[in-house]
Amino acid sequence: MNQKETDDIPPQQDMQEDRLIAAIGYLGILCLLPLLLKKDSAFAQHHGKQGLVILIVWLALWVGMIVPILGQIVWTLGSIALIILIILGMVNALQGKMWNMPILGKYAKQIKL
Repeated sequence: MNQKETDDIPPQQDMQEDRLIAAIGYLGILCLLPLLLKKDSAFAQHHGKQGLVILIVWLALWVGMIVPILGQIVWTLGSIALIILIILGMVNALQGKMWNMPILGKYAKQIKL
């Protein structure tokens, strides 16, 4: 392999670090870590944007709790769905997969940073 070919292959350590930071990006406000620290990594940015969408939806659910009874029901069901998405996102990020969330993934793709 010549020098040009080896430059195109990301070092294994960098990929491992991208995976960890991408997975951390699903934990609430920590979505800012991949968005700010890994601007050159499309993988980390992808998962960071999905984490940001989850955070925004969770905040919207929290605001919606002002509606008596119905707000609490929506909060509970929405929180369960978001926790499942967070777990799936973290697992896929750690495995190195560019996973798109169902329903919310299309909004993450529209975020331009």
